[in-house]
Amino acid sequence: MIALLAQAAPALDSFNPIGVLEDASKNVPGFEGGLSSALNIVLLLTVLTVAPAILILCTCFTRMVVVLGLLRQSLGTQTLPPSQVIVGLSVLLTAVAMAPTFGRMWDEGLGPYARGEQKDQMVAWEGAKKPLREFMIAQIEATGNVPTVMMILEHRGVDTSEPEQLTWEKDVDLLTLVPSFVLSELKTSFLIGFRIYLPFLVIDMVISSLLVSMGMMMLPPVLVSLPFKLLLFVLVDGWTLVAGSLLTGVMAPLGGG
Repeated sequence: MIALLAQAAPALDSFNPIGVLEDASKNVPGFEGGLSSALNIVLLLTVLTVAPAILILCTCFTRMVVVLGLLRQSLGTQTLPPSQVIVGLSVLLTAVAMAPTFGRMWDEGLGPYARGEQKDQMVAWEGAKKPLREFMIAQIEATGNVPTVMMILEHRGVDTSEPEQLTWEKDVDLLTLVPSFVLSELKTSFLIGFRIYLPFLVIDMVISSLLVSMGMMMLPPVLVSLPFKLLLFVLVDGWTLVAGSLLTGVMAPLGGG
């Protein structure tokens, strides 16, 4: 089983979902002239199936949902806001941050192919893939997590003794870039979460010290500190600050992918 997976791994990066539909249009009788309405529906269903994985792995959704989850824990509000609200807000923030990249993917790849202006599915695939690659590369470079890419390349058998000789275009494929990007986003989100935790931790320590000094050791400090943390968070407009910082931290693609 492991040998089969090792043989199949190099093919993952070259897998072209648009090419599957193109081959189907050529092989199904009666559809030789192009994509039919039925196959367009198949394409739509395929995109809807793959979309959650793309959203989680190749966009800033991971950073958004982890930071907001850590924020909820630092406030100590248990399940408030609910997980549905956290995930929904993360999706909307991701849509705002990724709008330029998604627009380029449609304009440079998927749009011309869907309108029939571009018949070559490989050109459409490359046009749609390039903006997303540039986004992920820009995030990895901006957060200083290039060593993560080197680690993945090393485990794939690539010589990383001279990293200055390696290039994003020739040496880093999607099979290397996507896990490197996910690890980079996890590291960044936990660093942001640590900074968010600090002021709330100080409040908890102060309240706990006051309760011990007054001999009220049986009273849970969380019950007393929670109103103060909520008051502080509301006074500084915490949700707007956190959301704005997350959106600002997602850099626009710089190119070079």
